[in-house]
Amino acid sequence: MKKNINALVLAAIIGLLIVAVGLGFLFGPANPVPWILIGVLITIVVVYRWISSRDRVEWKESYTVGVDDLDDDHKRLIELINRFQTAYTYHTGEEFEHQALNELVDYTKYHFEREEKMMEEAGYPDLAAHKEIHRTMIAKVGEFQEEYQRTGHEALEGVAKFLSEWLINHINGIDKKYGPYVSRRQASV
Repeated sequence: MKKNINALVLAAIIGLLIVAVGLGFLFGPANPVPWILIGVLITIVVVYRWISSRDRVEWKESYTVGVDDLDDDHKRLIELINRFQTAYTYHTGEEFEHQALNELVDYTKYHFEREEKMMEEAGYPDLAAHKEIHRTMIAKVGEFQEEYQRTGHEALEGVAKFLSEWLINHINGIDKKYGPYVSRRQASV
């Protein structure tokens, strides 16, 4: 609710500034007031974009595990987390939130299965532990989905942040360990 009010106040301020700029130009282009207000408008837009981008996760080359297909999966997961974050932050509606969450969960399951299959084919020695981490994560996400079904939008607060932090930590920690095994297997095939 607070984010909706903040967005409404911001929209009202921008609208008033645009009207003030228009009125200021009625006194001629030499009038400094509309030019100052234009500077304020540009500053508001830049600051807003910077603040809203803080919630987004961006792919970094340092996240690579050395297996192109799995790196592409990780990029797609980041994209889906960002889409889900947008759905939640901007209250795009229950249907879009539900769709974004389900798409993220479905792709995560697909990715885990694909990753586990590649690790198994490569003879990765820590496969059982890795699978257990995946199962625990899927169960946690299932809890998020159940809570969302019971209580709606407010249940999703912090979910995208949790998911993005978990994914980045998982990639940079445990996933990097299987990279050499899977890439060696792919090179020998």
